[in-house]
Amino acid sequence: MATSVQILGTGQLVTLSRRLRAAGGPRLRQNMARRLRRAAEPLHSDLQSDVRTMRLQSEGRKRNRRGQMGRGGPSLTTRPFRGMLAGGVRISVRQGASPGARVWVDRSRIEPKARNVLHQINQTGRLRHPVFGNRKRWANQRGPAGFWTRRVQAGTPRMRAEVERVLADVRRSLE
Repeated sequence: MATSVQILGTGQLVTLSRRLRAAGGPRLRQNMARRLRRAAEPLHSDLQSDVRTMRLQSEGRKRNRRGQMGRGGPSLTTRPFRGMLAGGVRISVRQGASPGARVWVDRSRIEPKARNVLHQINQTGRLRHPVFGNRKRWANQRGPAGFWTRRVQAGTPRMRAEVERVLADVRRSLE
């Protein structure tokens, strides 16, 4: 799974970053960083909305050993599951040696037992998890396989075109 999208390291960005540093214009650098962030925001919001609205279909409830329907229980997490996963999708902008914008999954913002969920769903289209934390009983849920990869592939050309436009504008202002 492409866990992050990066538009960076191109020769134009590196050259431009050096010229910005030499020009010493912090206002110009801040403007460039803000516009690079804005270039990545549509893809960021699309990925977050995909995660929030992702359909996860379960196999259905199974009967327990005595033939009765299983019981439910309170959620073991402190936050709604999809909201927690969507909160892990982040943007970062760099201006140093390899400048650019990046949309990625920050695993530290996701609860420890769920850190691999987005990768698991994207790769296999399946989420396997213990039922209410009971490691003796497991459930399978089906999701859209490749949802992250498809959204990234669809959003990258728009992001790249916007970054090129930002570069052209900043280059014009330096000349």
